[in-house]
Amino acid sequence: MNAHPSARSLCLLLIATATLTAQERPAPDWVRETEKAPWQARDSQAEYVFRDQLWIAGGWFQSFAPPPRDVWSSSDGRHWKLVTTNAPWLHSDLPMNIVFQDKMWMMGGWYNGRLPGHSASHQVWSSTDGASWQQVTAAAGWSPRITAGLVEFRGRMWILGGTEDYYFGNDKSLKNDVWSSADGKDWKLETADAGWSARAYHQAVALNGKIFVLGGGNYVPAYHATNDVWSSSDGVTWTSETAAAAWSPRLWFSATVYRDRMWVLGGWSNHPSKNWADVWHSKDGKNWERLVTKTMWKERHEHSVFVFQDKLWVAGGMSPPLNSEVWSLHLPTDWKP
Repeated sequence: MNAHPSARSLCLLLIATATLTAQERPAPDWVRETEKAPWQARDSQAEYVFRDQLWIAGGWFQSFAPPPRDVWSSSDGRHWKLVTTNAPWLHSDLPMNIVFQDKMWMMGGWYNGRLPGHSASHQVWSSTDGASWQQVTAAAGWSPRITAGLVEFRGRMWILGGTEDYYFGNDKSLKNDVWSSADGKDWKLETADAGWSARAYHQAVALNGKIFVLGGGNYVPAYHATNDVWSSSDGVTWTSETAAAAWSPRLWFSATVYRDRMWVLGGWSNHPSKNWADVWHSKDGKNWERLVTKTMWKERHEHSVFVFQDKLWVAGGMSPPLNSEVWSLHLPTDWKP
């Protein structure tokens, strides 16, 4: 009996099965890891991925109370541990945060909402465990501010723009300066005028040997929002990648780098007031594509975004109302936009 026809049939069956498997492979989709984490619902918190844990710190509950000073960590996004209820920093509403040199850093930020004694900060704090924090400097070289961009680039931390005021601000409080530091204590003014318009509530990421500044604008007294993208290979000289990205002009969104792309997630626009529930990605800052998924978190702003365990994560934010949800999304290794 000739065995070749059976072998050929088996080969065709295996090919068909492989093709069918590829066709039936589920598309990337968001998974709600928890509807209600144990930390109080909030937005504007600091967030970190540090020592195989997700971390959140501080944030905003309401405008007529001091911001919280708690710190939480989680190894899976579902189960969270309270690390401390009373961190020494005060300005934890809209701070700048980063992991750098095996430490969590918190700097700048706003204190006391609309209450008397409100202020912005130019303090810099760091921690290796989330419970004990060291004040690196009480007065960094840059002026007190909130919502600046903060990235690691060329072995230094870089502060980009921001605003000196929040509820009571004016256009003069907006910044487009750029500062860098190797230790968080000594800061170098790289440029007083980066070329992009002075702004706050924007985002910055580092990708492929460049810093990118994305969107943002101003909240009060005159709202304006942008969707422009700028890049720089040295933090001093800046190039406009696009004056109008595919995503709508917005404030209070989140951004990160995942799978060698920059990502923009959610945010808020005014006139009319609108939260966003969209996700965009780009390799170059000029050409953007939207990631459409079957399941999606509710529109929100000032949420945390993490890259952890090869997944994108979203936590908390203002929908409204404030929430303590945690969502994750995994892209298959062979995913292509």
